[in-house]
Amino acid sequence: MLGVVLTLLLLGGAGSASAHAALRTTDPADGSVVKTAPDHLTLTFTESVGLLDGSFRVFDPGNHRLRTGEAGHAAGRSDTVRLPLPGGLGRGTYTVAWRVVSADSHPVSGAFTFSVGAPTPAPAALDTGTDEDPATGSLYDLARYAAYLGAALLIGGGVFRALWPGAARTPVNAGWGTLAAATAVLLLLRAPYEAGTGLSGAFDPSGAARTLTGRPGLALVARLVLLGAAGVLLRRRAWGRGARVSGGVVAVALALTWALAEHAVAGIQVPVAVVSAVLHLLATGVWLGGLVALLCTREVPVAVLHRFSRIALGCVAVLVATGVYQAWRGLGSLDALTGTAYGRLLLVKLTVVALLLAGAGGARRAVRGLRVPVATGVVRDRERVGARAGGGSSGAGSDADADADAGERVVAEAAGVAAGQASVAGRRLRRAVYAEAALGALVLLISTVLAGTVPGRAAAEAAERQPLAVPGLPGASVTDVPFDLGGPGRQGKVQVTLEPGRVGDSSVQAVVYGPDGGLAAVPELRISFTLPAQGVGPIDARVTDRGGYWASDRVTLPLPGRWTMKVTVRVSETDQVSETRGVEIAR
Repeated sequence: MLGVVLTLLLLGGAGSASAHAALRTTDPADGSVVKTAPDHLTLTFTESVGLLDGSFRVFDPGNHRLRTGEAGHAAGRSDTVRLPLPGGLGRGTYTVAWRVVSADSHPVSGAFTFSVGAPTPAPAALDTGTDEDPATGSLYDLARYAAYLGAALLIGGGVFRALWPGAARTPVNAGWGTLAAATAVLLLLRAPYEAGTGLSGAFDPSGAARTLTGRPGLALVARLVLLGAAGVLLRRRAWGRGARVSGGVVAVALALTWALAEHAVAGIQVPVAVVSAVLHLLATGVWLGGLVALLCTREVPVAVLHRFSRIALGCVAVLVATGVYQAWRGLGSLDALTGTAYGRLLLVKLTVVALLLAGAGGARRAVRGLRVPVATGVVRDRERVGARAGGGSSGAGSDADADADAGERVVAEAAGVAAGQASVAGRRLRRAVYAEAALGALVLLISTVLAGTVPGRAAAEAAERQPLAVPGLPGASVTDVPFDLGGPGRQGKVQVTLEPGRVGDSSVQAVVYGPDGGLAAVPELRISFTLPAQGVGPIDARVTDRGGYWASDRVTLPLPGRWTMKVTVRVSETDQVSETRGVEIAR
């Protein structure tokens, strides 16, 4: 199971990184035309951001990089950045490529344009260098998953050993080693991960110095120090009360190294979110790590199983409460549950968690079966048989012997029934625990991907406040196409996004809105493109329903110019509406 999820994570980690921060506004605005050249740029994000060496690069109309001043935060605004520009900027379109680190430790990048005097007639496609390095991103994501897995084994295995000193030490030792190695790799790769460069950047002294001064880097260093303290505790053969208390403090501190460097520190209700994130991680570790420790221990007393079952039930309650809060905080609205990547991924996680809880219910029933109620009946039979044997003083000795033999048979039969029931319950427990552990590994994988995905609340806020890209300039082209549903006030809208909106291959995404402004489901949607000036088309985009939106991964528009986009919406089984809009396709 671990091999499968690591492979999936490796294959899925080659794309661009997405994070909590999003560009809210720019001054000059994206795609705007200003009469006089500005002396500085101002970028405002949805949350506080950290700056890198070379966070901003500005290219002139001839695609030559300009020498700019040093970027810095605006006075008292950690979410706003100002970049001085050189004087004497000429007419034409300028491209600004940016890359910053959001408060939740993830890098985010993009580009926008503005024009002085008038736009450049046909701006050339420009490589802004903001793509992620696939090897660095994939290895970093693998290390993050290994860190979550190691923390679960260390915390859960430690709690299980505190319950039962005879428990296997392997999960605890493996968790400590995995977490230590993963943390070291994360610390080494932090600089190239932030900068989006290759693995060679891991050995750049300037990058290492920047890592050790940022919050994510400091959290990783603190984690290594805490692991050193945990290693001292693990060397003890017996864990007394003081050692258990110290272990609990270390576990909480380890959880804080995640909470203080990821989504919890960005957005609304930060103090509550940090506490929720710590409790969520601890509950996950105690439950899933304890399951692995249970599987690795050859013999566990029934009383210990019952205690761990009660603890696991408490962990489930904590996970449900904190999970609901984190989902509300990340989504912001029910529409984001199906309308954003974060929401759709959260639905997948909820489905797997539901299966996990079903497996946990089976394990709990199996543990109750290990209570062996027949054992009480054996004791009563033995007492009853003894009373009969001792109470027959007037009978012959042979009768007493016969009663004793019968009593032994009753006891043996009852003990055999008890052992058989315990064996069956034990097998059911093992199967349920194996299923829990496997699904738990999958939940950790999805949680790792969620930690690197922009939450729905931030995505919605950025979409509302960020100006749309102007057709003909680099970036996504967004076009609203109203359509009539019949009757007064019965008008819907199709929002079509064409990215990158240049000659060649582009992706198409379309969202249909009803008269109330909410998402609407339609039986069919077709989008085609025609270039009348050259007699090209129509080219069918072949969009398909992706569950809440329509999309096509590729449509090829071979020539620049003003294309006519035709949008056909089937509003019922018998009625359809077609509308056209012009779309500018740049070179």
